Amino acid sequence: MLLAIDVGNTNTVFGLHDDKNWIAQWRSGTDSTKTADDYAVWLSQLCRMEGLAFGEIKACVISSVVPQAKFNFRNLARRYLDIEPMFIGEPEVELKVPIRISRPEQVGADRLVNAVGAHMQHEGALIVVDSGTATTFDIVGADGGFEGGVISPGINLSMRALHDAAASLPRIAIQRPPQVIGQDTVSAMQSGIFLAYLDLIDGLIRRIKKEYGSPMTVIGTGGVASLFEGESEEIDIYDPDVTIRGLLEIYRRNKK
Repeated sequence: MLLAIDVGNTNTVFGLHDDKNWIAQWRSGTDSTKTADDYAVWLSQLCRMEGLAFGEIKACVISSVVPQAKFNFRNLARRYLDIEPMFIGEPEVELKVPIRISRPEQVGADRLVNAVGAHMQHEGALIVVDSGTATTFDIVGADGGFEGGVISPGINLSMRALHDAAASLPRIAIQRPPQVIGQDTVSAMQSGIFLAYLDLIDGLIRRIKKEYGSPMTVIGTGGVASLFEGESEEIDIYDPDVTIRGLLEIYRRNKK
């Protein structure tokens, strides 16, 4: 059984794969202060709730954009699972993804994992919109190659910055407002955050398509993507498993 771990700036996703199917997935807030012991207790309890034995895990693949979290996850695999984890981005791990940008060494491991995961499931040229702490727009060629993209602040980050910088503005829940013109502070903020962010996503997608010059399918993924399901005019498919699928494929490529 394979344990796949995707460590993001805000959330960490854990998935268990039995070589045929994903049999369990869990999400936790990313906390670099959590030790290997903390994760071992948490994961073993969740496995037990699913009727699984912690000791059944025989392999581990990890993608992390939080460098300070790597030590604890490596210890989790070594001490509690008695296995050496495969870390995306380390020299010995081959992604086998053509990277067609001027500075390939600057591409985050998570974006390349998304390119693999999206190409495995969807045909043709793609735009992968991953909404999290940052919102990334990654261009994947028809052959699975990474061809660049766009990085913008995530909607939660934008909302937090507005609240922190303006003392009189409250922290609010993100939701679609009943109308564009707000009638009070909360509804005005909801318009400024939700609708403006929705236009940011759709506007950037339209610009990317125009510049790319050939048909593209737009895939929405990430922890915040569900907020825009049914709202975005440009996102074609919502696929929450892009990253975890990419981790599985990269593990298989290197295992062979």
